[in-house]
Amino acid sequence: MFSLLQKAVDASLLRPLDIQLARLLAGENPCLALLVACLSAETGAGHVCLFLRHFNQAMLFDGRHTELAAEVWHKAGDPQLADLMLALESTPAVTQGDWPAPLVLQHERLYLQRMWRDEGLIANFFLHQSAMPDSLTQQTMDVLRPALDEYFPPSTDDINWQKVAAAVAVTRQASIISGGPGTGKTTTVARLLAVLLQFAGERRLRIALAAPTGKAAARLTESLGQAIQGLSLTDNWLQQMPTEASTLHRLLGVQSNSRRLRYHKDNPLHLDVLIVDEASMVDLPMMARLIEALPEHARLILLGDRDQLASVEAGAVLGDICRFAEQGYSRQRADELSGLTGFDISSADLSQAVAVRDNLCLLKKSYRFHQNSGIGQLALAVNQGEGRSAIGCFSQDYGDLSWFSIKTPADYLHLLAVCVDGYRDYLNQIKSGEPRDILARFNQFRLLCALRSGPFGVEGLNIRIEQALQSKRLINKSSDSVGVWYSGRPVMINRNDSSLGLYNGDIGIALMTPEGEMRVYFQLPDGSLKAIQPSRLPDCETAYVMTVHKSQGSEFDHTVLVLPDTFTPLLSRELVYTAITRARQKLTLFANENILLSAIATPTERHSGLAERLQRYDLPVA
Repeated sequence: MFSLLQKAVDASLLRPLDIQLARLLAGENPCLALLVACLSAETGAGHVCLFLRHFNQAMLFDGRHTELAAEVWHKAGDPQLADLMLALESTPAVTQGDWPAPLVLQHERLYLQRMWRDEGLIANFFLHQSAMPDSLTQQTMDVLRPALDEYFPPSTDDINWQKVAAAVAVTRQASIISGGPGTGKTTTVARLLAVLLQFAGERRLRIALAAPTGKAAARLTESLGQAIQGLSLTDNWLQQMPTEASTLHRLLGVQSNSRRLRYHKDNPLHLDVLIVDEASMVDLPMMARLIEALPEHARLILLGDRDQLASVEAGAVLGDICRFAEQGYSRQRADELSGLTGFDISSADLSQAVAVRDNLCLLKKSYRFHQNSGIGQLALAVNQGEGRSAIGCFSQDYGDLSWFSIKTPADYLHLLAVCVDGYRDYLNQIKSGEPRDILARFNQFRLLCALRSGPFGVEGLNIRIEQALQSKRLINKSSDSVGVWYSGRPVMINRNDSSLGLYNGDIGIALMTPEGEMRVYFQLPDGSLKAIQPSRLPDCETAYVMTVHKSQGSEFDHTVLVLPDTFTPLLSRELVYTAITRARQKLTLFANENILLSAIATPTERHSGLAERLQRYDLPVA
């Protein structure tokens, strides 16, 4: 079996790590070796577990290299579900979670133990927070209702979902507010915080803001600061309002070259309210560490777009939980929210409803993309899986959409020309502009792609764009360059460095100081600039191009998306939707029609048991 699995490694279908784990845990049992290797590979691909009922020869290696898959499956004994279960139940490496072992088997799902425990911790937290509390007292209602009315004035909408979201969050210790771009999540939070401060009375609140990446934290800091300025607040409340968002890594105190965190269950965070933006990007282990570090009394508010790409690492926590929003509110909860907001909130008395539904709210109106916005209509069509409607958006008279095929070398050169024009503005400011202005201008335009390598990936496109910019004399890699460094080079950090205050995804630009020294300038979440010598930076790469995953938490006036000329499993509906919604004013798409249609028709599926554990109170949750 291991010789066949090694062939899978050679074909990039498995990782060496997957085989090593199988050797360690499976011994000479070929069926068990296959299960362990595939579980390890699934975890590396973002899944939390291996769902045995769906594990068969056809899905092996994601349907690639069918001949090798057939050989491997035959070597494993052509197993049926019962054979798979027997192989797992016969080894001490697998338990049902009742005592420590490397693997956990539960309800036909196979987990690495750490993933099972993290999933259980999250399920347990939301089960506890969603247990039906006592009805709100009349005194509480009398305080909250006028506060909500003050900060959420009457509107022409049938239901102001921002007001409903605030009512949900202020009456639950843990809540999730999900909405697409421009639905006003940050505005809602600013007003919600004002309501919480008013509700707290004389008690001072310690409020913290966080996001998964430095860019998302900077955007949250800026947008929330602007929203707070528009509110009428006392000096005391203004002093309690947060002024800076941090990354989750910095919030929890990630240590360089260590898995240890400064804050954990035995040393919890010092806060009363924690707001986490871009929560769709938070993977399962990070969400578990965050929950562990929360004080028992703290209020947690998660913000995000449930339809965006899930985290790069394992899990899709926000999406798994937000699926229950479709169940509507319970009768008691609907009555509470109606009483607090003045809107007629409907209830859904479903026999199999999940309690966590009462902690959720979906923001349904976009204030950025109006009815005549091509970007908004395209995002809606893609999100609903309507490929033909999405393509139809480009044939209508929308001024914010452009689409080009990319079938010939001339099409590829056109893509490069669009990028040269897009980056021309910031590069023209290199010699005379201030670093802050140069960074702002750079962030007005960005090319996004799906892949890392190849002519349509980050690596190939970065090289070609550099060459095109050099040919137009917009950059100069000869006279003032040091190695790969030159004035105007944008770079993205790939590894956290807490000592420098830089984290994965942060973007800086290399510039010459007046003294003739090269420095890389980063804008920190608090708006300040930091200049660092290139030699001191952690691992980084040129960033004219970003993957769509890396772009989450960012927005650009003009976004260009290029899809490869052949379909790959990385292309998905969520990837296209996420890329589209990075654009504020203009979207340019380079893609062939069949590839775009295939991507829109392929929703992302992350295997996990979180949704089931939130429904089954009889399951052990670690």
